[in-house]
Amino acid sequence: MKRTLLLVVSLFSTFVIFSQSKRVLFLGNSYTQVNDLPQLLVNIGQSTNDIFIVDSNTPGGHTLQQHNSNPTSLSKINEGNWDFVVLQEQSQLPSFPINQVNTQVFPFAQSLNNLIVSQNPCAETVFYMTWGRQNGDSSNCDFFPPLCTYEGMDDLLRERYMMMTVDNDAITSPVGAVWRYIRNNIPSLNLYSSDGSHPSITGSYVAACTFYTTLTRKDPTLITFNSSLSSTDAMLVKLAVKNIVYEHLTDWKIGNYDTVSNFSYSNVTSSEISFDNNSLNANQYEWDFGDGTTSNDENPTHNFLNEGEYTVTLNASKCGNISYSQQTILISNLNSQEFNIKNLELYPNPTNEELNIISNEIIDLVSIYDVNGRLIETIENNNNKITINFSNKKEGFYIVKMHSNGEIYTKKIIKN
Repeated sequence: MKRTLLLVVSLFSTFVIFSQSKRVLFLGNSYTQVNDLPQLLVNIGQSTNDIFIVDSNTPGGHTLQQHNSNPTSLSKINEGNWDFVVLQEQSQLPSFPINQVNTQVFPFAQSLNNLIVSQNPCAETVFYMTWGRQNGDSSNCDFFPPLCTYEGMDDLLRERYMMMTVDNDAITSPVGAVWRYIRNNIPSLNLYSSDGSHPSITGSYVAACTFYTTLTRKDPTLITFNSSLSSTDAMLVKLAVKNIVYEHLTDWKIGNYDTVSNFSYSNVTSSEISFDNNSLNANQYEWDFGDGTTSNDENPTHNFLNEGEYTVTLNASKCGNISYSQQTILISNLNSQEFNIKNLELYPNPTNEELNIISNEIIDLVSIYDVNGRLIETIENNNNKITINFSNKKEGFYIVKMHSNGEIYTKKIIKN
């Protein structure tokens, strides 16, 4: 008798997050140097069992243009093996008129990013979104009125940092956005030092928590290091970072370039199944077919020798980042004579409106699959008969799978 395969699929995919060890290079100026932001990040990581190995070059007032020709900055980039390289522009430049930004900021962001990618194939460039000055940029207010207020300056900084992020396929650490939230909602937290520009220790702690979530994709409330803040104020900061960053990662392009495992099947012929690898940002693959066999092919074809339920797993990876997805596949022989064993009746077949099933034993559960083996309906039952509405189903072949007295029976039916 001809054998037909039934494929029942349940799917999930996950990006695996463990305790992490990340190498991070900071290139910026005094906004990064004040209160030693890189060391704050290290301390935060120690509290969550995450390791950050950091280095920096942060001369006061330095621009991205200057970093492009700074021997120390170039040497540190060329060391390679960075997981993240953070770029922070001079605090005012990105908020200037767009024509000026187009010539004095964007080309140098792109040049640095190109060097980072060429020397660190597994690194991500991170743009450090800074904040508007406490009362706006009074020194440039007459020159460019949008800078006269904190909000006007901050709006422009956010816009320009996001432009750099998108243009360079990078991610943003949205420190300025978290500052804005805190200013509007928790005004008791003073983020500025006395000059109304540089960060206070609270402001730097906000930045460090933001970088923690940006670089690990983890909930900042896991952090137990509070620096010199009270536990109450530190928790307010962490909740702000959770609200703005952790719960909206993709708004800042965070995770857009992470490895994501995903696969589907294309065709089933006899016991042979073709798998289509739909993973993103991966270059190494390991398949486990659940029957004791594996493959490293990108798009394998596999022959299941026996009937049964198999959990197929795809581990996709790149640069040490691993994601896995699984599908549970049930392969069974669709032998219509099985219905005769228990005096099962299924009618009419073909059907237009209703499908009736009658048995001499209790029918516990009926599942209906389309011709590709996808589950479309499950019906619980506690009787020896059941009527199923087929009027809302498309024309074609369907598989009925019935559970009765601990046994499973299957049959193919036709909807006209």
